[in-house]
Amino acid sequence: MRTDVSAGKSGHRTPPLGGSVAFLLLNLPLGILSFSLITALTAAGLGTAIVWLGIPLLGALVLLVRGAARMERARVFALLDTYIDRPYLPLPPEGLRRRWTTRVRDGATWRDLAYFFLLFPLGLVEFVLVVTFWAAGLGLAALPVYYRFLPDGAWFFPGYDVRWITVDSTVAALPWAALGVLLIALAAALTRSLASLHCGFAVRMLRPTVTQRRRMERSWQAIEEMSTVTG
Repeated sequence: MRTDVSAGKSGHRTPPLGGSVAFLLLNLPLGILSFSLITALTAAGLGTAIVWLGIPLLGALVLLVRGAARMERARVFALLDTYIDRPYLPLPPEGLRRRWTTRVRDGATWRDLAYFFLLFPLGLVEFVLVVTFWAAGLGLAALPVYYRFLPDGAWFFPGYDVRWITVDSTVAALPWAALGVLLIALAAALTRSLASLHCGFAVRMLRPTVTQRRRMERSWQAIEEMSTVTG
């Protein structure tokens, strides 16, 4: 069935806060997994390509990356409320070699590969920023509740051994709780901003370019004409 490639423009909206938090926290483990698989399959495939053993490994990498990119588009839509069109050229209806040639020559395949290769460093930075701001904000905001359960019934900054600041009463904890509320507000704004930036990056990397849309249309027309002739 033919997909209308001329109509579906990617809609980039302001991401929801809950989805943004989940998306950014998931980027690091997914980035580690994708970076490890890409590195391992590429090294093994290129290293053994001379004896033809690496060809199936490189083929598996192509299929893995394209399949993962489809899942990533679904994840962006589910968590960030942004739809990304599929950019792939239609595969020829027959001919195994022609189908693989189309996959390898499709620029979308290599952009998918670049996206998942960069997901690890981007996910690491996003994870550190999100966890740091949210942990600091929530920890300080809840300080009037839990300080009495800490050792010696007090909270010490920067630590138990070095006590520059001591909080041992509710009154002393309230200014820090107010700072925590401010940090939570900053964390929410930062989370939305990071999610929006990553969403824009995903859209640019995973959607079809103008050139790809034109090639997709020409490919569909060629397939339809071939089907008409052979039918």
